[in-house]
Amino acid sequence: MTKIANIAKNTSYLTLALILQKIISFTYFTLLARYIGPANLGKYYLAISFTTIFAIFIDLGFSNVLTREIAKNQERAGRWLASVLAIKLPLAALAFGAVILLINLFGYDELTRSLVYISAISMILDSFTTTFFAVIRGFHNLKYESISSIVFQLIVLFFGYGALLAGGGLRPAMGALALASLFNFFYSGAIIRFRLKIALKAVYDKPLIKEILMISWPFAAYAILQRLYTYLDSVLLSVLAGDIQVGLYQVAFKIIFALQFLPMAFTASLYPALSAYWQTNREQLAVSFERAMNYLIIISLPIVVGAVILADRIVLLFTDDYAGAVWPLRISIVSLLFIFLNFPIGSLLNACDAQRKNTANMAIVTALSVAMNLVFIPLWQAVGASWTVLATNILMFILGMRAAGKIISYRPGKNLVVLGKGILASGFMGVAVYAGQIYFNIFIVTAIGAIIYFFFLFLIGGFRREDIMSVYHSFRKTDEGAGNIKADITTEI
Repeated sequence: MTKIANIAKNTSYLTLALILQKIISFTYFTLLARYIGPANLGKYYLAISFTTIFAIFIDLGFSNVLTREIAKNQERAGRWLASVLAIKLPLAALAFGAVILLINLFGYDELTRSLVYISAISMILDSFTTTFFAVIRGFHNLKYESISSIVFQLIVLFFGYGALLAGGGLRPAMGALALASLFNFFYSGAIIRFRLKIALKAVYDKPLIKEILMISWPFAAYAILQRLYTYLDSVLLSVLAGDIQVGLYQVAFKIIFALQFLPMAFTASLYPALSAYWQTNREQLAVSFERAMNYLIIISLPIVVGAVILADRIVLLFTDDYAGAVWPLRISIVSLLFIFLNFPIGSLLNACDAQRKNTANMAIVTALSVAMNLVFIPLWQAVGASWTVLATNILMFILGMRAAGKIISYRPGKNLVVLGKGILASGFMGVAVYAGQIYFNIFIVTAIGAIIYFFFLFLIGGFRREDIMSVYHSFRKTDEGAGNIKADITTEI
């Protein structure tokens, strides 16, 4: 098999895994939310958010380094892995201790603390699973990681929901998460040991460890900021507004998070193309970026408009107890447009050696997010956190576009034309969806709305047949960047 065919196959594995993972994960989230109610859902996701923040202090960007360096020289894989394990073992112990100490200092109730303890076990296991799969990605193989991500979700769904139906409560449900993490840990370790024939041992190689730390720090800085930005709002909501508000907020958060497989899969193929054009063809670099922005505008606009109109119907899928999530969903879903567009912007900056600018932008956005949450959560609770999500994603978009304008000769006019046509087509769709929701259930109305949107968009020239074929071929093109979608694939629940 040629290298191109192998990479295309990897991209297909990952894209399919992302889709299936999100479907299973969202199914479990819906069942969980319906069964346990907003307050317990808040406790459950507080525990996950709390430990997820600390998880990055175990990895510190090592996975990126492992994949990149092993891809360059696979014969050194054992030495690189041994040194990374030597760093991570003490970091894992420190992170686990910090989680236990802080959750007790914050004065949470016994149930919340026990959920955090169980989640912390998953945090440790997932961190080493991430490392093992980073090594496997260095050998240009995403098949095993793709399989494990789906099995992980199935274990959580089967054992987690089974525990709830059996009357076990939240602890066994969280235990299902730890069980899935344990499976992934042994599965990924077995691939390393028996398929790749690499010893699982920690070796303190001082010169190599120093090199790893020097290479990894920019990745670590961005990852730490990203984790804080993504999960700290749930922790602040718990502290400032209570568990019920966390549960309501998670409805909007989970829907947005589940939909991100669309730009993630797209940019998996986009990133390496941008990297190549940065070296060889700056004009084509700008064209590829503009097209990527157009595609994601077209995809995101109907989702935003449809979700705003159908928010009350969507929330009812989680029972009437979640009625308070309607406005957090309506506000947060508007940020989906900017979240989608921030994917190609981030890919452009990273591909064009501007990753430090990307990190600086994330630092600014994270600081604003913390400040706004501290002000708005006491005032408006989950709604306040949702306004923060919208404002900070808009800011990330503005900062990213400013940086992109310094890299390429960007012509915003073409994207604005597509945006205008997309808004017009979304308007037609919105009218149909608003009227149709009276007569049809949410799934039928959604399908009708999608057909109307793309029909009108095609009529007014928002896209052409050639654009559809271009998207299709973009997913078949080469790309080592498929491995850049990292190990959160194995742990998202």
